[in-house]
Amino acid sequence: MKKSVKILCAVLALALVFSLAACSEPRPAASDSPEASGGASPSASDMKIGILQYATHASLYNCYTGILEGLKNEGFIDGETCAIEYIDGQGESETNGLAAANFVTKNYDIIIAIATPAAMTSYAAAKEAGIPVVFSACSDPVGAGLVESLEAPNTGATGTSDSLNFDAQLKMIRAFLPDAKKIGVLYTTSEANSVSQLEKLTGLAPDYGFEIVSVGVTDASEVAAGAASLISQGVDCINNLTDNNVVNNLSIVTSAADAAGLPIFGSEVEQVAKYGCVASESLDYVALGVTTGEMAGKILKGVDVKTLPVAVITDSEPVYSLTNMEKFALALPADYSAAENTDAQ
Repeated sequence: MKKSVKILCAVLALALVFSLAACSEPRPAASDSPEASGGASPSASDMKIGILQYATHASLYNCYTGILEGLKNEGFIDGETCAIEYIDGQGESETNGLAAANFVTKNYDIIIAIATPAAMTSYAAAKEAGIPVVFSACSDPVGAGLVESLEAPNTGATGTSDSLNFDAQLKMIRAFLPDAKKIGVLYTTSEANSVSQLEKLTGLAPDYGFEIVSVGVTDASEVAAGAASLISQGVDCINNLTDNNVVNNLSIVTSAADAAGLPIFGSEVEQVAKYGCVASESLDYVALGVTTGEMAGKILKGVDVKTLPVAVITDSEPVYSLTNMEKFALALPADYSAAENTDAQ
């Protein structure tokens, strides 16, 4: 009897996890009017799409917004020509793992995974079942083991890669801080995207007269200590990557940096508009999501996931926050006078 009660409690707890994850924030709504871009429209009863977003932060929601638009462009609209189930994994490995397994158990036609950890979890769950995985915002899909190469994935996964414009980012930091020498970077050692981004940034930094000081953390509990360690090493500023663990806890980093008088440069617009960074050479994550959704639609129409190349998004635009700059008495460099001020959003 006790064993039966325990099983029932576990089932109810699992249902609650998915309910809370899916409803943690109001998600963007799918469009009400279908616009197919050609090809046969699928039946809502036949096509089931699972979307797993690794964590709750704005840039990943931008990807999700774009994914819905991209799916619509290919004729896939929730409740009309397909059924979409969306799960926000809230940055928890267990929640993401349960969601991916749930999609596979329900025999979904495709899984769209937003951010590298969600992509790795989804691919691990889906590959044996032969369910294609389309990832979004995965900086290093080769290093993450999702594809064999960008040009020829040759696995059960493909998608979009967000390749940060580190040359432009370093140029921006130099313009804002002409006397700076050390840039601090906090990263999560288990995130393949962060490891590869740090390597690229470190390689380019000397070209702009910078030294990169990095501190690795393993999970959210170490973010505060990691930020304190960076500050203690005399960095002149902090540059944030698209590290999901750090972004989820960016308020901890900004609080420590603000107290120390150190500006943080973000990796995309939402980190500037909502999380306290002063400026960023930002990718368009809505546009990246659109490309992801269109790729998923093509696969649902019959394109082989193994041969569809990874789309690498590299275009960036500078953004800044005058409000955040004022905390550090920073002036807007002349070369960035035409950049977007996120305070006006």
